[in-house]
Amino acid sequence: MLTARAILRAGLWGGAAADTVTLDYDRRTRRRMTLTGAKGLSFLLDLAEAPVLRAGDGLKLDDGRIVEVLAAPETLLEITCPDERALARIAWHLGNRHLATEIDARVLHIRADHVIEEMVRRLGAAVRTVERPFNPEGGAYGRGAVSGHSHAHAAGHHHH
Repeated sequence: MLTARAILRAGLWGGAAADTVTLDYDRRTRRRMTLTGAKGLSFLLDLAEAPVLRAGDGLKLDDGRIVEVLAAPETLLEITCPDERALARIAWHLGNRHLATEIDARVLHIRADHVIEEMVRRLGAAVRTVERPFNPEGGAYGRGAVSGHSHAHAAGHHHH
């Protein structure tokens, strides 16, 4: 089976892709898996470390061909607030819960979760459901929390 062992970052490779794979965020952070492209090209992704693949990245196959990565749309909550302080406060609450969060200047995106949706509404946010690719922050400890905690707790680190 063909194997992809290298990532070519978006904008740093040219030419036509041999195929494309459309992956959600969780699958764009996996180190090893078998994939089949839209045109039927099957290959093994076998990377040394878990990546964060972005839309437009290329996976270089053993034979030199490149498979382009596309980011799949996911069901997300789009969170907005009347002012920056309120948005920063909600971002703090999401971070305190170690939730993967995509942060823009005036909006936050998280995976749909009715409990968290209720919490941010109580904190004054407007929330709507959207379908779009998810590109959360990488985090200070690496690639970010995909599920659970992504770092060790130091003395004095407490959840509130």
